[in-house]
Amino acid sequence: MDIKIPSTRQTCLASNARQTRLVSLLLSLSLTLWLALLNTAAAQVAEGEIRYLVKHDWVKKMAALEYVSAREREQTAYMWGNRSEWKEYMRLYFSPQRSRYEQSDEVAEAEMIGYAWRKEPLLFYRDFEQGRQFDIVKAEGRTYLIEDTLQCPQWKILNDLREVAGYVCMNARWDDPLKGHRIEVWFALDLPIPAGPEDLCGLPGLILEANYNNGAMVITADRIDLRALKTELDWPKPKIKGKKVSLEQYREVLRKYIAEQKKAERPWFWGVRY
Repeated sequence: MDIKIPSTRQTCLASNARQTRLVSLLLSLSLTLWLALLNTAAAQVAEGEIRYLVKHDWVKKMAALEYVSAREREQTAYMWGNRSEWKEYMRLYFSPQRSRYEQSDEVAEAEMIGYAWRKEPLLFYRDFEQGRQFDIVKAEGRTYLIEDTLQCPQWKILNDLREVAGYVCMNARWDDPLKGHRIEVWFALDLPIPAGPEDLCGLPGLILEANYNNGAMVITADRIDLRALKTELDWPKPKIKGKKVSLEQYREVLRKYIAEQKKAERPWFWGVRY
């Protein structure tokens, strides 16, 4: 009977294969443990405050208005030149149950210190647990208090990944049929909270960046403070006076105003929030 003795080369190859499988298994287990720890940490401190840097670009806002003549858009670009962008800070308080988005007291541009005219009545409050929302916005010089059932955009989730503010994010897109915006956002996979800046919500992760119309307005989280909140997410009790309307009633105000501005070939965003 012949007895086959494996060669040294065969023994080494088998040993290397076993080592490779072992290393692969250890890496897989390490990655699973790391993700579990991240999710546990996020669940333990799943509330806090985000400061967003908002960049407005007037030339790009004008460029997105197809109904405005090319000549007027060119004149706007010439007039603004390299000074078409200005910045502001906004803040978002968030938890898995609620969120509150409003203007920050911090000034993003030193030359804007003292220009209180920039600040207008503004609040976007979302109660995900109760399915309610409360907004304070200004349009055509009038303040509106909007209370209604919670309504979030119908997102199309895409496949790209990138880092924003230290978090791995996935992207999604929504085309706003009322204002004509194409909005691409990046939401954090490790922060499973359906909140975001402005009136954006409804994704399986906290929105850390939003890009309107290819850079016309870009909102990016530049400081995230995970901490226990106190009264920041209590239901708002506004001291400001305004007209109480439903969300559909407010949208009808916007539809009428935007249609009027389009007919006159004027930028609609001079009178309402972009």
